[in-house]
Amino acid sequence: MRLPRRQFLHLAAGAAALPAASRAAWAQAYPTQPARIIVGFGAGGAPDIMARLMGQWLSERLGQSFIVENRPGASGNIATEVVVRAAPDGHTLLLVGTWNANNAALYANLTFNFVRDIAPVASIATVPYVMVVNPAFPAKTVPEFIAYAKANPGKLSMASPGTGTTPHLVGELFMYMTGVNMVHVPYRSSAPALTDLLGGQVQTTFGPLPSTIEYVRAGTLRALAVTTAARLKVLPDIPTVGEFVPGYEGSGRYGIGAPKSTPAAIVEKLNKEIDAGLADPKMRARFADLGVEPTPMTPAEFGKLMAEETEKWGKVVRAANIKVE
Repeated sequence: MRLPRRQFLHLAAGAAALPAASRAAWAQAYPTQPARIIVGFGAGGAPDIMARLMGQWLSERLGQSFIVENRPGASGNIATEVVVRAAPDGHTLLLVGTWNANNAALYANLTFNFVRDIAPVASIATVPYVMVVNPAFPAKTVPEFIAYAKANPGKLSMASPGTGTTPHLVGELFMYMTGVNMVHVPYRSSAPALTDLLGGQVQTTFGPLPSTIEYVRAGTLRALAVTTAARLKVLPDIPTVGEFVPGYEGSGRYGIGAPKSTPAAIVEKLNKEIDAGLADPKMRARFADLGVEPTPMTPAEFGKLMAEETEKWGKVVRAANIKVE
């Protein structure tokens, strides 16, 4: 039986519209079950704090639990691989950070390509780092620290939440630009690094501000400088490293990623809800208290930023000759 041309075209148009309608309905129904935000570092560190803030917001907005799952190890690569291999349905997300950009230069045998295999969903924030020492440490300023370190080459230890993490590379950039030589001591997350700094087992760390600021406020750690280009409103009396080391700047970037092939409608829905959180006065106040600057972006803009971070920190990795197996 042959259909009249007009009826055939009408049916064809309706069939073509079905995938778009289906995608829209899928996004409207999303999430259909509890979702996971995979974090590549232990509980209590800055990445964990940021993921939990955003997970709570998404849980309240979308009617399903967004559960933070910590998968520490290999500078975030273990967590990234979990998400790369997950179903692309928006129910397994990745807390993305500058460490993902770093790892492209650090690891020669990764089983995934971060840029290719993780879809950028949303930017969350720019995270400053703060150079802190134990209050018993003799140096009270960055110039004093540099002088002490040069007088004691190789005798000071610098803690970080892992080889190749942004705090590590921020510290390596400091050593490269000042000519000091410190021993790097990697931990599995920021929390144990700070514990040993408090106990005097290590001499300094470039700690993410969200996990470090309360120690600074309490006076149990002494802040020498922040790593941002300008002083922070939350710590206005603390100078920048760049005030003593011209041209120095190092900040972290946090966001959300998903497995490649995650439907664009779901990515767009998550981006919209995360951006709404970054605009919420209560959320902004919480970010300000942590010294974190919300940075809403489109998925494309966030993807471009992470590509730029990959180039910047790749240069630091090569200059410091950092090797990770």
